[in-house]
Formats: sequence, C-alpha cells, structure tokens
Amino acid sequence: MPRENAGAAVTGGAVTDREHDSAAAVAALDALDTPVVRTTPWWQRALRGWLPPAVAVVVIIVIWQVVWASAVLPEYRLPDPADVAGELGDVVASGQIWSILWTSISRAVLGFLFALVVATPIGLVVAKVPLVRSAIGPLLTGLQSLPSVAWVPAAVLWFGLTDATIFFVVLLGSVPSIANGLVAGIDQVPPILPRAGQVLGATGFAMARHVLLPAALPGYLAGCKQGWAFSWRSLMAAEIIAAGPELGVGLGAYLKNGADLNNIVQVFAAILLILVVGIGVELLVFRPLERRVLRARGLALSV
Repeated sequence: MPRENAGAAVTGGAVTDREHDSAAAVAALDALDTPVVRTTPWWQRALRGWLPPAVAVVVIIVIWQVVWASAVLPEYRLPDPADVAGELGDVVASGQIWSILWTSISRAVLGFLFALVVATPIGLVVAKVPLVRSAIGPLLTGLQSLPSVAWVPAAVLWFGLTDATIFFVVLLGSVPSIANGLVAGIDQVPPILPRAGQVLGATGFAMARHVLLPAALPGYLAGCKQGWAFSWRSLMAAEIIAAGPELGVGLGAYLKNGADLNNIVQVFAAILLILVVGIGVELLVFRPLERRVLRARGLALSV
C-alpha cells in the first residue's frame, strides 16, 4: 500500500473513532436528560394518594378519643368522638348535609372561577408591564397578607346580607394569590421562549395564550391552589359573620349555629366537614392537575 493511502486510512480511522465517541457521548447525555417514566397500577396510585391522609385522620381520632377518655378537658369543651359521629349521622340521615355542602361548595366554586377570570389578566399585566408592577405589585402582596375576614364588615355595609357580600369577600381573598402565582411563574419563564414566540409572530393575546401561560403553568397552578385555599377560608369567615336567613345555611352558618347554641358537638361536626371538603378538593382536583403538569414536563417519574 502506498504511504499516502496508508496515512489516509489511519487518519480516516481516527476520525471515525472520534465521531463514534462523540455520538456515544451525546447519546449518553440524551439518556440522562430523558426521564424514565414508570407505569404504576391505578390501585397503587389510589393507595398512595388516599392511604396517608386516611391513616393521619385515624391517628388524630385515636388521640382525640384518648384525651377525651382521660377527662383532661370537660365534655363541654371536648366532646366524645362518638357523639360527633352521631351528629354527622343525623345530618346525613335527615338530608340536611347535601343542602349545607351545596350552599358552601357552589359559592366557593363560582367565586373561585370568577377570581380566575379577574386575576389572570391582572397577573399578566403586572408581570409584563414594569410600570404596573411598580404601582400595584406591592398592593397585591399586601392584599394577599390581609385577612379576608377584615372585608366582611365593610361588605355587609355595602351589599347587605346578600350573596354579593359572600362573593366579594371570596374574590378579594383569592385574586391576589392567583395573580401573584402567575407573576412568579412568568418571572421564571426562560427568556428564549418569548423570543421564539416573537419570531413566530406571537404578540399580545397570542403570546400570552400560547407562550406565557403554558410556560408559567406550574407557578400559575401553585397560585390557583393557594387562591382556592384563601377563597375557602374567606367563604367560611363570611358565612360565619354574615349569617342570616336570606343567605341559607352553609358550613359556616352551621358552625355558627352550633356556637350560638353552645353545642360543642355540632361545632366539631362542622369543623370536620370543612376539613373533609378541603382534603377532597386537594386530592380530587389539584393533585391530579399537578401530576399532569409535572408529567407533561418530564418531571413525574411515575404515572
């Protein structure tokens, strides 16, 4: 073989080996970046989601029973768990529970959906317009830290004992959290995504709908979750303070009626119902949404 051909063969072989090593390194990096999704049976997901809260509730009830049996507190301050269960059974048997739950949950859902409609454009404008952020950004943070119960007396004076009072308090309780969550989510969006959207012709509403909101979805969802918690708390405060025949009997009014009658059993039953609704919304609504968002971004390791 001529010397030139031999040198070319050696050089070509070295280049081929170098290219092979580079391709192997790139493939290894891609394998590290690719999430390994493991399929989990539905019953395991159900146990993982529902069993820990159920065990925690059982532990709390056992502790409650032990404290009650020890007579550390008088019964008018700490009722027997069996009496509370009997009160809940009576409410269920009479059918009153469905009216109570519907009154509160329907108000909470409608108020929360209205808050989403109001808070989403506010969050977008605050996140993208520096002058608006400087003007009302601190106000949103201040409103988020302000207890919603402080709005109830003013709302009663403005709207009277009507549903408008309830929805007003729920709105002011949830809008700041949702807006601030969206602002935080947009602040964490990589700058290259809006630039790519501009190159593709997305501006204004199209940019918000197709680029900013999807990219900021984890922060937005966290804000919505916190906004729901605040709206639920605001609703309970409004129903307790602004109670009246015109407003019907929700969970807050049911709790207040027990307090007015010095019926500690009814008070505990109302507290348990409020807690059950809160846990149910978390497990049935927000946790599946969070799982879907994480899975779509390759952050969930099991489905």
